[in-house]
Amino acid sequence: MHFKSIQFTGKFSGPKLIVTGAVHGNETCGTVAINRVLDDIDAQRLKIVAGHVTFVPITNPLAYAKNERTGDRNLNRNLYPIASPVDFEDHVANWLCPLLAQHDALLDLHSTRAMNPAFAMLGPINNGGPLQPFAHFQKERAMAAHLGVHRFVDGWLGTYALGVERRRTLAVASGSTLNPLNTDSRYGVGTTEYMRSVGGYAITLECGQHDDPRSPEVGYQAIVNTLAFLGISDGQRPAAVGNIEHLHMVDVIDKQAAGDSFIREWASFNKLVKGDLIGTRADGTALHAQTDGYILFPDAKSLPGNEWYYLARAE
Repeated sequence: MHFKSIQFTGKFSGPKLIVTGAVHGNETCGTVAINRVLDDIDAQRLKIVAGHVTFVPITNPLAYAKNERTGDRNLNRNLYPIASPVDFEDHVANWLCPLLAQHDALLDLHSTRAMNPAFAMLGPINNGGPLQPFAHFQKERAMAAHLGVHRFVDGWLGTYALGVERRRTLAVASGSTLNPLNTDSRYGVGTTEYMRSVGGYAITLECGQHDDPRSPEVGYQAIVNTLAFLGISDGQRPAAVGNIEHLHMVDVIDKQAAGDSFIREWASFNKLVKGDLIGTRADGTALHAQTDGYILFPDAKSLPGNEWYYLARAE
């Protein structure tokens, strides 16, 4: 399998944007949206006038061909160049990471299993810390405000680091073997985190449910808006959205045993009140919400030792 990108450069100077789809192979709304924008450019309905834009309709061709989330493993974890590639995603990383580093900004299009409204995952505030140093908070938030969606979530990498440390501690205490993937300090690094690590800024846009026909439209509008907002296209600059809901991820809870179960069928952004029963461990231990907030990315099919659900609070 080969890797494909399509690039356009305008006559005038400007920012360099990369737009990616199908990082997960069963999340095809980005592919559809990108191909629609490419058709617009070819038909002169949309003109690239400044800067540079790269489109990657199918970032993970093996996962896309299988119509599954992964090829050999999750490309959107542990993303960095691999000296001795083994998995197919290692080869993708060795092509994708240098490509990302050639750009200023990334718009990465995804979708979700559950029927949730579209939302964007954002990076941290400006900081010089060891986990995720960042200097483009204002640029990233301004780009997010012009995508056309109203819900934003941050705190991804810090929450992952918390989960990694908890897994390491549990493994040491139990004498079990560490999983080399989800106990790696780089486990939470995907496309957007890698982009920030090489000096850019980035947004993951969850366009909606996998099979919802509205999801490709959300992705398409986000691309068109971003090109116009950055001045790369000749499109009319979009207005910033109002009525924004901003959530901050604060914790991740792993499934520890196959018998761990939810008390009900949860969906992302279901509200939690302090004390609400979320689920029970196989040994009967009850898991309650420690504060008011929201549940994110609940995965009833999660395997033991992996993320089961996340918790967030309103900002």
